[in-house]
Amino acid sequence: MLKNLHLKILAFTLIAVGVGLMWHKVTTLGLPLTPDEETTIWTVEARIKVEAEGGPAQVNFMLPGNLPGFNVLREDFVSGRFGLSRENDGLNRQALWTARRADGQQTLYYRLQIADAQNASRTSVDGSQPPYPAVPEYSEPYGSAALTVLDEVRQESADIASFTRRLLNRYYHESPDEHVQVLRGGIEDDLTHVENVIHILAGARIPARAAHVLELREGMRRVDTVPYLEVYTGSEWVPFNPTAGQRGYGESTLVWYRGDAPLLYTSGANAIDVGFSAARTARAVVDVAEQRAELIGSRVMDFSLFSLPVDTQNVYRTLMLVPIGALVVVFMRNVVGVKTFGTFMPVLIALAFRETQLLWGIILFTSLVAMGLTFRFYLERLKLLLVPRVASVLVAVVLLMMSMSIVSHHLGLEYGLSIALFPMVILAMTIERMSLVWEEEGASNAIQQGVGSLVVAAIGYGVMNYPPLAHLVFVFPESLLIILAIMLLMGRYSGFRLTEFWRFRSLFRETSRT
Repeated sequence: MLKNLHLKILAFTLIAVGVGLMWHKVTTLGLPLTPDEETTIWTVEARIKVEAEGGPAQVNFMLPGNLPGFNVLREDFVSGRFGLSRENDGLNRQALWTARRADGQQTLYYRLQIADAQNASRTSVDGSQPPYPAVPEYSEPYGSAALTVLDEVRQESADIASFTRRLLNRYYHESPDEHVQVLRGGIEDDLTHVENVIHILAGARIPARAAHVLELREGMRRVDTVPYLEVYTGSEWVPFNPTAGQRGYGESTLVWYRGDAPLLYTSGANAIDVGFSAARTARAVVDVAEQRAELIGSRVMDFSLFSLPVDTQNVYRTLMLVPIGALVVVFMRNVVGVKTFGTFMPVLIALAFRETQLLWGIILFTSLVAMGLTFRFYLERLKLLLVPRVASVLVAVVLLMMSMSIVSHHLGLEYGLSIALFPMVILAMTIERMSLVWEEEGASNAIQQGVGSLVVAAIGYGVMNYPPLAHLVFVFPESLLIILAIMLLMGRYSGFRLTEFWRFRSLFRETSRT
């Protein structure tokens, strides 16, 4: 009796704390209980790693300046032991980190928070008028090919914008003609191709420059900038996606800087890595809530997941779904009565289903377990000890995964490539456990538990993939206290399971008659 009372008090306390924190965030700070898609806010973070040489060091890093289609909300720097200054030449901005003495690996951060500008143009950029370039002295046969292409494109265009679009379509065509093949010869990376197009446009005395942009997407981690082309039409600078020949920037395209300067320049240190991460959130989550927290002196937002680096946030967006999957497993096993192979296997398989999609995930998982089970029965004849046998099954699972990925790729079934997302250790243990159940309790029980695991994983996939629920546990991590309380209460449940009502249906009928 005292144990039950203690458990109930503990569960009630957890629920009260979780609900109380959520209520404070909703009523005081304005955090939404459901995803807000009306106003998008992007948090973009640049992480810069350098290896200092032990003496004076300087790190120059390009910063966003003119951002078509976005409004800047906040800008933060993490400088460590470096001093920080900023420069602006009218076109680009730079962050200058300097130190009198620096040694070893140093990590610098720059974080930018931007919001979609309503009804703002994503086509026009700054209107500064550049000088018209002189016609370059092309070497042969490059010069003849460039002039021929320029003459032909000029005949097919009406203005500078259409001229540029036509040139890009011809230059990036999948089957380029002999003149374009000469122009593209020996060039591999995207930025050099854009610089080559700028060099060709100079032959028509058209001012052009490279724009280094980020294609923002949810969960973006450690990516590089992508080169765009900007052309001056006589009245404004107009951007083009060079590979698609499309005019203007996309809805989620962020211009980081323009020109031919390097993104990162160091003195007294060696650049190791520069990576960009981004996360998309609701306006109330990162703007209104933080402003209100600062206004009332609340420290709640300082201890939220939004205070972590962006790439770490993206990791926790997945990890926070694991307790939800575990709750589904507990409910299905203790209340419904579905038998599964362990607790974590259905949860991890449900996570893998998020990438493979449900139908293909079930097909791939079933095929892999069936083939692994066949190999496991073969090992039984060899009379191996437990540890070598499980290790052998693990090796077989890896080989099967590799084979299925290669065969799927050659057959054009790209979903087959995602089989690598399945946790191979869990698969090996599942095959081992299923074979033991098969031998000890019969094929019927083994298949029943295998099917039960798949059913629970499918239900877990549906629950974990529900966007409002994923939003809730990420914005309100204290909601996990409520999930924990429910698990504790279900842990003491000893009544009938739902499947037992069907199992003992004849007994219930006889009881009701008497």
